[in-house]
Amino acid sequence: MYEKLGGEKGIVSIVNNLTKNIGHDEQLFHYFAQSNVSRFKKSLILYLCATSDGPCQYNGDSMQQIHDGMDINERDFNHLVDLLIDAMNETGISHPIQNQLLARLVPLRKQIIYR
Repeated sequence: MYEKLGGEKGIVSIVNNLTKNIGHDEQLFHYFAQSNVSRFKKSLILYLCATSDGPCQYNGDSMQQIHDGMDINERDFNHLVDLLIDAMNETGISHPIQNQLLARLVPLRKQIIYR
């Protein structure tokens, strides 16, 4: 899957597009307003690389640790998924590959919302 996402270049593009989308999004920006954007991007690149069977190893905090205390609701979680899909569309990732990546990320939902 890593290669189908465009390898490192594709994942970096997805993360850059997602970060841009979040930065312009009134519904979600407040969750990220105090974030270190460079650290967020670097960590997400590593996470997506590892999740897509790339050559990276993610050793950061768990999704539950990262999102504890944020009290993210289902509506906002789903909206972030929409922004991720938009970011993948902007990168030129095909829908079947998007669905494969999303299927790997879906189990994270219970570790992220209402924490």
